[in-house]
Parts: sequence; C-alpha cells; structure tokens
Amino acid sequence: MELETLTLAVADHVATVTLCRGAQLNTMNAAFWDEMPRVFAAIDADPSVRAVVIASTGKHFSAGLDLGWAGQSLTGHAGDAGRAREAFLRHVKRLQQTFNVIDRARMPVIAAVQGGCIGAGVDLVTACDLRVGTADCFFTVQEINVGIVADVGTLQRLPYLLPQGLVRELAYTGRRFGAAEAKHWGFLNRVEVNHAAVIASATALATEIAAKSPLAITGIKAVLNHGRDATIAQGLDYVATWNAGMLQGGDLRAAMIGQAAKTAPVFADLVA
Repeated sequence: MELETLTLAVADHVATVTLCRGAQLNTMNAAFWDEMPRVFAAIDADPSVRAVVIASTGKHFSAGLDLGWAGQSLTGHAGDAGRAREAFLRHVKRLQQTFNVIDRARMPVIAAVQGGCIGAGVDLVTACDLRVGTADCFFTVQEINVGIVADVGTLQRLPYLLPQGLVRELAYTGRRFGAAEAKHWGFLNRVEVNHAAVIASATALATEIAAKSPLAITGIKAVLNHGRDATIAQGLDYVATWNAGMLQGGDLRAAMIGQAAKTAPVFADLVA
C-alpha cells in the first residue's frame, strides 16, 4: 500500500500508524483524509492486530488542517448556492469518516502525542480510546481561532472525556490545554518525559492489551461505545446480548486455565 502521509507497521499483535510529515508539522492535506480510512481498512482485515498505536514524527503531533488545502475546499464550489452547499455537506461527512474509522475500529487505539496537537489533531486523538503524551504536549481546539465551528468530531467526543464546563471553555477560547491539566482531568492516561518515552509507553500499553482475549477486548470497546448513546437499561441489554452471542468460544476456558496455573494464556486471533 503506497502512502504519502502515514506509515503502517505491524509487530507482536500491535499496529503502529505514524504520521510522517513532521517537516510540515503533520498538517492534514488531501491525501491524509483518504489514507487514514485505507490504513484502518487494512488493519481491520488483519486478524493478528489486537491494538493500535497512532504516533507522529517531528516536533509536533499535528498542527491540524493543511490551511491551503482547506481554503480551497471552502471556496472550490461554484454555481448554484444550494448545490454548492450540498457538495460541501458531503465533503464534511467524508472528513468525519476519516476519524470515525478510528473510533469504530474493533480494537483499542492509543494516541502517542508529542508537542502540539491542534485543531483536527484534537479531532483525531478524541477518536482514540487512550492518550499518552509528553510533559510538554498541549491541545488546542483551534477552530474558534479561525472563526469556524469544529466539525469532524471534537465537539461530539470531547464531552465524554472532559467536564462540560471545561469543554466549553476550551472550545470557546481556543486556549492551550497542557499536559499537566490534561492528566489531571483524565484526558491523558500517562505523561512521559519525551517523545521516545511516549512511543515506548504507548507501545507497552498496547502490548499489554494485546495479551488479553481479543474477543473480550473488542466486546468491551463495542459495549462502551454503544453506551455513549444509550440509557443504562439499553446498555445492559446490549452487553447481555453481546455475551449471549460471543461468550461461547475458547477464550474464557484459556483464561481460567491460565489463572489456575499462574501462566499467561494464549488467545487465538480474531477472524478477518
């Protein structure tokens, strides 16, 4: 698979997706929005993958949208105003799908953040399950600073990760949200001293998850994601249905035998 903005590597049940335009601050150009769904389709088709790390290169995780490309997409529709707006609506929906594939991936996804994570970078990391960052990293809901409403996931996912008042403050002001504050509120799971330590920490966390039953892990993610849009009663019904359908394979037996023997159980991969 030929890629311009990302690289993909798989080892020991962990896929590492790396933003590779560090010299351009990993801004998200036209190619990025097509490549992320392609990469996650490849990950989903690989039954050996049980966890994903999204990392980056250079000084900053991502400075967000490539503004030159974004400006063209805002002004590139001519002719009838209604048709132009309908085309733009489809354009935004396509961009949203780029991060939806992360949120909906059947395995946990961990963001490894260094430096600035700005604008669409925040959209990306809020679609991840977990976040690890450097001590000097920061997050900015940048859209307000350029006069637009964030529209590819931040405003929908951030309220599930932070208190409502803080979400509104960050969205209304566009101020920097630093590592210490992010760790205090649980937005960052871990804070590490530097970029290399962040990659190591995220990979270690992914490896720990990958050692668990992949069927149980994908079930946990499905149930947690379902619960965001459900009542408690609906969530309980969903998990009961999930376990009624899935809790009949060999993973439970392998885990119990491992517990009794004090050995690490070995679980089969999921099916592609």
